[in-house]
Formats: sequence, C-alpha cells, structure tokens
Amino acid sequence: MSRLIEEFRKLPGIGTKSAQRLAFHVLRSSAQDAEALSLAIRELKLHLRLCSVCNNITDVDPCGYCTSPVRNQRLVCVVEEPTNIATIEKTRSYNGVYHVLHGTLSPIGGVGPEQLRIANLLTRLAEVDEIILATSPTTEGEATAGFLAIELRRTRPEVKVTRIATGVPAGSDIEYADEVTMTRAMEGRREF
Repeated sequence: MSRLIEEFRKLPGIGTKSAQRLAFHVLRSSAQDAEALSLAIRELKLHLRLCSVCNNITDVDPCGYCTSPVRNQRLVCVVEEPTNIATIEKTRSYNGVYHVLHGTLSPIGGVGPEQLRIANLLTRLAEVDEIILATSPTTEGEATAGFLAIELRRTRPEVKVTRIATGVPAGSDIEYADEVTMTRAMEGRREF
C-alpha cells in the first residue's frame, strides 16, 4: 500500500491525502477494475508518444495535424500543453498546425529554455510564414512568449510573430475585470 501511495504522489496535483484516497479506492475495487486501470496505463505508454514535428501526443508519427493536407502548414500556433490544442480546435476557426512546448519558463520552478521543446520549433521556421504565440496570460506564459518572440525574430526575422489577444472574457461583467485584463482589452480592441 505504501508503494502505491508513493507512486500516486508522483502524479501532478496529488498530495499525500489524495494519494491515500486513490490507493484505498484501488484496494476496494474489483480485480477486473484494477487490471483495467493497469492495462490502460501500460497501453498508453506502449502506443502513445510525442509527434517528432510538433510534440503533440499521438499514436502515429508525425501526428494527424502535421500530416493533414487541409491544414495550413505555414501557420504555426505555439501552445504550452497538448490540452491547449483541444481548446483552440473547439473554436473551429483555426486551420494551421501546432507546436507544443510542454510547459512555460519558470526560473523559480527550475524551468529554463532548455527544458522546453523549443529546438524543433526553430528548425521548422524555414517553412513558416507566421507563428502565433498562444501561451497563457500568466507571468510564466508572458515570459515564455517574450522569450520566444526574441528567439524567433533573431533566428528568422522575416517570419511574422503574433500573440493571441487577451481581455475581458465573453459573458462576464467589466466591473469584475482586473486592471491588467482591462488594459489588455483596451489595447487589443479592433474596429467594430
């Protein structure tokens, strides 16, 4: 039981108490449920990998986005995590390809440029017209976008580098917007 708790604690966002609850849940589960969980983990590790082009999670390499004949291969959207792709895809308004960094710069957390998947982004620049930096508007996301903008312009100055707009979310009240959000909303305004 201690070994299982320790393995669960290695998962992101899982502390000792949560790890204990998960371990006891597995203990109380049927043998078939425990085997199904074990098999799902083994199959995930066996069949899924990172795309060699964009770093998205995939079962084929290169992934479906990178090989799609209907996607604009010259337009690359840079995101922090693979889960960000689903959010962008829900809009049905983007038809380019992606590049997944697998994190953001965080000097306090010990994450520097060498820990992110930036090198293969720089190698893609020869076939790219525009890079969209779609990192979160957090301190780390902004620092990552700023660093990337400098690197991209240094490496290939003719590539257009853009940043996603930020501002007041749809359906919310301006009264509750913080100062930074409201400033960005005003700066990112467009003609109506």
